[in-house]
Amino acid sequence: MTVMSAGTQPTTLREARIPEGGMYEGARVLRRLPEGWEERPYEHFEVVPQGRTIGAEIRGLSLARPLGDALREEVNRALLEWKVLFFRGQRLTSAQQRDFALQWGELETNPLLAQGSSEDVVRFDKGSGSTPTFENVWHADVTFRERPALGAVLQLHEVPPLGGDTMWADMAAAYDNLPQEVKDRVDGATAVHDFIPGFARFYPPERLVPLQDAFPPVEHPVVRTHPETGRRLLFVNTSFTTRITGMDREESDRLLRYLTQQAHVPEYQVRFQWQPGDVAFWDNRATQHYAVNDYAPHPRVAERVAIAGDRPYA
Repeated sequence: MTVMSAGTQPTTLREARIPEGGMYEGARVLRRLPEGWEERPYEHFEVVPQGRTIGAEIRGLSLARPLGDALREEVNRALLEWKVLFFRGQRLTSAQQRDFALQWGELETNPLLAQGSSEDVVRFDKGSGSTPTFENVWHADVTFRERPALGAVLQLHEVPPLGGDTMWADMAAAYDNLPQEVKDRVDGATAVHDFIPGFARFYPPERLVPLQDAFPPVEHPVVRTHPETGRRLLFVNTSFTTRITGMDREESDRLLRYLTQQAHVPEYQVRFQWQPGDVAFWDNRATQHYAVNDYAPHPRVAERVAIAGDRPYA
């Protein structure tokens, strides 16, 4: 027993246990571009940054007409450098939105979502009484596919008077800031992705059972390499990642909780406040997104076109 006289200060710091697996304050690495990337000025439009590592508004460009090779290359470079691009007041028809997305590859269909004017246009019509699906959770789209989407083009047609923003998180920054001991555990690891957890919250089993054969569980790297930039990207998400291969359930659940928390860090995020006719184009390989469900009972109507991607690799 240590006895101290009145006024004597202790000379050692008392023990205080911090729970494992948390995220704590401190400096973060906020690197927008890959190492060695040559940053060049944009010649065809103005780029207005909206976040430190992610998000830029593109001004002076209409998406209603074909871009042409040089302009398409410059928009793609902006997408790779900023990960999500915002275009104000475009007011595209569904056909124009499709035509813009087709300049990046074949379009994806999704039988689990409401169809718009064609099978590759998804319509999100949210209002009073609608099912509150696919919002308020951080996720990347369709990672339950062998070839998850390259990206998506979303346009808001009807915007609530308040709320209804969308947020995106930079998963390259999320990977950069993992502790080295966590990187050592996840580099080279794979995880199982399945459509059922993300959709069973909203759909009855009889709606999902017929699709099980079309969408079997798939394995993807926990950390994928971006096929165009070479960046290392954290590639697990709350909606579709069910377990890390080769780990027991408790260990896998604990590590997945920690990894999926990384999208919640504000320094990695950008938040966009919509106006009717605005378009967002994001790189689904490098980001996660979160549709903020804070606008009930007002309507929010959007259409999305998704671009098929490649098979992720480590």
